[in-house]
Amino acid sequence: MKTSNKGLQLIRDFEGCVLTAYKCPAGVWTIGYGHTRGVKPGDKISRSLAEDYLLSDVRSVERQLNTLLPGLEQQQFDALVSFIFNLGWTKFTSSTLLKRIQAHSGDQAVCEQLLRWIYSGKTPLPGLMRRRVAEANMWMGAPVYKFVMIDGKGKIIKV
Repeated sequence: MKTSNKGLQLIRDFEGCVLTAYKCPAGVWTIGYGHTRGVKPGDKISRSLAEDYLLSDVRSVERQLNTLLPGLEQQQFDALVSFIFNLGWTKFTSSTLLKRIQAHSGDQAVCEQLLRWIYSGKTPLPGLMRRRVAEANMWMGAPVYKFVMIDGKGKIIKV
């Protein structure tokens, strides 16, 4: 299975494209659409190379995901590729999220786990909250969750 155009666009939208190396909130040197391998301070790339990096990074996630969880529906596959692209393979493979998927715990249990990954350290980040809502909604194939700001704090609610 391959990531759909909708899945790729979700990644592009949340990663953004930065053509000069920067440190992400986790302190990792990053460039393009969230590419980290071999990136060092001062690196600069073209938009075309950023797209090449994105597709290469996504293909790597796809290969691993197809081996680990064959038979996903397209929207589920897309949601997980985005999640793993953002979080990393190692954290995903040791997550309760993966355990819920493997145990066929149901869409609600999977989404509850997706929506827990909103922190940088101990701080919930509105950008991660928005991304997880988009991924959970993609997993479900419908808008089930919504991100809102209440009294200056981000909150995820069921629609």
